[in-house]
Amino acid sequence: MIELRDVHKVYSNGTNALKGIDINIDQGEFLFIVGPSGAGKSTFTKLLLREETPSSGSVMVNGYNLVKMRRSKIPYLRRTIGVVFQDFRLIDNKTIYENVAFAMRVIGASPKNIRKRVPYVLGLVGLASKAKSFPREISGGEQQRVALARALVNNPAIIIADEPTGNVDPQMSREIMDLLCEINKRGTTVLVVTHDHDIVQEYDKRVITIKDGVIVSDKEGGK
Repeated sequence: MIELRDVHKVYSNGTNALKGIDINIDQGEFLFIVGPSGAGKSTFTKLLLREETPSSGSVMVNGYNLVKMRRSKIPYLRRTIGVVFQDFRLIDNKTIYENVAFAMRVIGASPKNIRKRVPYVLGLVGLASKAKSFPREISGGEQQRVALARALVNNPAIIIADEPTGNVDPQMSREIMDLLCEINKRGTTVLVVTHDHDIVQEYDKRVITIKDGVIVSDKEGGK
């Protein structure tokens, strides 16, 4: 599913972001990626999305070799990955339904499939009644659930959630995490990048800790 072998990443300004990273993530896993700011977490996720390429080493994601990948193949890789951002990145002048449908239109889904899939996914995240609302009319927690629905709508093999609880209150944080756990139970691989140690401790999952570009621990969950 995801395999990094001896991955180094040095940026053009000399920043040594990753130093010999080795990671195996199996299909259907749920794990946290934790570490202080500047540890290399963002570079790690950018490698998975092929926004960056390693200076050396190999990166395999969903059967794609990201080091040897042609630029024309990158959109096909990204269709297999759903991303949830901390700042939601919703389109203000589109309804909740339209925000989620947009992700399907981008990849050329048929109107029939959009009409079938979008209501299903909105129901999955508990927002069926908000389909005609605009982002400004719903709470921050609900906006995060829209972002999650948008990430889910194309049925990706992997969800990457970048600080998904960073802009919501503790109660909504748990709701978001419970949703991610439920999605994981359906077979989707879930990676949560977070600073929130309380959330990490509450959910007994695999935790990879990155510090100064190096994996300093990789602990399996007990459940």
